[in-house]
Amino acid sequence: MPVPHYDLAVIGSGPAGQKGAIAAAKMRKRVAVVDRRDMVGGCSLHLGTIPSKTMREAILYLSGMRQRTFYGADYRAKEDISARDLSQRVDIVLQREIEVVRAQLKRNGVTTINGMARFTDAHTIEIEGSEGNSSTITADTVLIACGTRPAENPLIVTDGQRVFNSDQLLHLPLIPRDLIVVGGGVIGLEYAAMMTGLGTRVTLIDARPTLLDFADHEIIESLCHHLREEGVTFRLGEQVASVSVEGGERVIAHLESGKTVRGDALLYAVGRQANSDLLRLGAAGIAADERGRIKVNEYFQTVVPHIYAAGDVIGFPALAATSMEQGRLAIVHSLGFPMKTSPHLLPFGIYTIPEISMVGPTERDLTTAKVRYEVGISRFGELARAQMIGDERGMLKLLFDPDTLKLLGVHVMGESATEIIHIGQAVLAMGGTIDYFRDTVFNYPTLAEAYKVAALNGMNKV
Repeated sequence: MPVPHYDLAVIGSGPAGQKGAIAAAKMRKRVAVVDRRDMVGGCSLHLGTIPSKTMREAILYLSGMRQRTFYGADYRAKEDISARDLSQRVDIVLQREIEVVRAQLKRNGVTTINGMARFTDAHTIEIEGSEGNSSTITADTVLIACGTRPAENPLIVTDGQRVFNSDQLLHLPLIPRDLIVVGGGVIGLEYAAMMTGLGTRVTLIDARPTLLDFADHEIIESLCHHLREEGVTFRLGEQVASVSVEGGERVIAHLESGKTVRGDALLYAVGRQANSDLLRLGAAGIAADERGRIKVNEYFQTVVPHIYAAGDVIGFPALAATSMEQGRLAIVHSLGFPMKTSPHLLPFGIYTIPEISMVGPTERDLTTAKVRYEVGISRFGELARAQMIGDERGMLKLLFDPDTLKLLGVHVMGESATEIIHIGQAVLAMGGTIDYFRDTVFNYPTLAEAYKVAALNGMNKV
């Protein structure tokens, strides 16, 4: 049988792979996507973005957290919340999203090949099926979008029963009374915030003295203050030396400082490891770093010009939204229409409780770059809509040029932060000024009104 040949072969069907494949298919190219049958949609759909954010919504609803401002700290929509209550909602959303991804690929004429891919040379990919059978395809262009998995630590062995990584935590057998979270990155903070909503006492351990340095310092400080009020204990500047399980039930984290932290369960959430080590990259003339990340240029090309890489496999920011755009732009370039991302226009969403979102530089970034700026702030406590939904913690910050009033950055914490950030993103994209927010009529009452309040606050300062 002749070896099937494609214009584009995509390794991985997550956000980057899916959007890259569809972009090529719409240009009438012959496209194949290779992924395991049980992973159609990628890590984002099965183990990351979709299930974790669905679990967050389930926790917010069942725990009654959004209503506690009105009905008291003890209010709960469901008295006894089980792990099954959470997984039930996740399973429904997951199945629907899998069907959406499959339908989109099929509708655009993309061939889906089930199996594990690895290079035999720069244009040839061998695919190992689930039953041990193998096949081979060739392609003019290849897009690597193989995603990541939780990084491993020989000192902290995960078992999915008491010691979990971020993938395993989605399948908690029981909701723990006490949870130890090792790692204060985005994943660690998101799960710490979620679990406090269930009444779990959380101890978060991180080797760094501060958290999420890429985000606005004031907003992260406010988030940590809120989490402390909800029962999170922070152990910053601490390293975990080892982990043991006492009597098969209690987990003990032994810190290098000599302290010990005990809990019913432990989540290890320190970094991700790219799956590129499974692809036999050397056969294609490509190398990866110690975390499996592949280096690319501004057009997402690897050192081999016809092989591109996008998504988590190329590292920060490793977001589903940015991965989609990276996959699309990689393929657009491969087809002779070079386009670049605008890093200052990429929104960042952190789904803690409350959620955080940002677009553009932080105050620290502007100070380091010696750029003059002023700040306009709106506290959600000033907004009628925020009073109605019980969010008095939220805030929105506008960073702008004090001379021209040109908008430089937007930082939001609070309910729907990841939604309303797009208003600021649009104004940034147009090179607009904060006059726009002053002169625009926003629906009332809404959270979007925070832009007008913050703009007026900033103008008062100049």
